[in-house]
Amino acid sequence: MSSYTLSATVALPYEDAVAATRAALADQGFGVLTEIDIAVTLKAKLDVDMPRQVILGACRPPLAYAALQADPSVAAMLPCNVVVRSLDDGTCLVEAIDPAAMTQLVPGLEHVAAEAGSRLTAALAALTEEH
Repeated sequence: MSSYTLSATVALPYEDAVAATRAALADQGFGVLTEIDIAVTLKAKLDVDMPRQVILGACRPPLAYAALQADPSVAAMLPCNVVVRSLDDGTCLVEAIDPAAMTQLVPGLEHVAAEAGSRLTAALAALTEEH
């Protein structure tokens, strides 16, 4: 795990891991606003092969609103990115930005970051508990 992400390794094939991640995020009140298929995009733009990987732009509106009230420029860091990356046929890594890392860039977000971090950690824990 990096110093700026929260992560979980999940014993699921890629498609199942993406579905389980979406469900775990929803259970914590996050909606997925955006989805970027990194492997498909880089194949189309650069003709390179990458492991299957998707960026899910997750948002919990009350947290986004609170963060924007603290500093409107925080919008540049929204939504929270959650990545599902295939490691092999039956294993995926799920990583999310650690909201605590944002507090080093934007003072005054500690309460928002703490709640977002708690919810993202719970979603990742649910993935490893269930699978």
